[in-house]
Amino acid sequence: MKTNLIALTLILAAALWRVAIVFDPSLFNVAPITALAFCGAVYSRDWRLWLVPFAALTLSDLWLNHYHATQFGYTWSLGEMVLRACCLVAALGVGLLVARRRNIINLLAGALGSALIFYFATNTVAWFGDAFYAKSVAGWWQALTVGHPEFPPTLWFFRNTLLGDLLFTGLFSTVMALGTARTPLPVVSSST
Repeated sequence: MKTNLIALTLILAAALWRVAIVFDPSLFNVAPITALAFCGAVYSRDWRLWLVPFAALTLSDLWLNHYHATQFGYTWSLGEMVLRACCLVAALGVGLLVARRRNIINLLAGALGSALIFYFATNTVAWFGDAFYAKSVAGWWQALTVGHPEFPPTLWFFRNTLLGDLLFTGLFSTVMALGTARTPLPVVSSST
């Protein structure tokens, strides 16, 4: 029961964070979703908890899709949503690798790796499917670095993704370390 409550709390917090940052563009892509998937695999052997980030992603995608449709007149395709889910599966895989040898260096490398997977996958698919980009190495590089001229540079989104993954991985790892730390019992001496 306690595990279900924690999972539900994480789902709601992650989904609400992802929805709330829409109203502060400087925080766009600073989200806990990938970090939840990565850390879920690092710290939990219960595969049901690995579904938490997928639930958070789905709930927030549905709302964000509706928001973008009403505010800007565009929606995400099912393929884009599936791609993000596949990036979470990759983050789970990275988390399983890190779980074998969990230390600060591997946690940082895993968070970086998860962010890079998301960055390369989403921008490569954008390059491939967007008529704006030339289908060449130069076009792919543009998709990875500056993107469309009317939007902030793509590297800005990567910076926020990396910041979010490192921040939330650090927070999650700290909470887990504090939660599992045992305080030694005081030694009581008896004098007879």
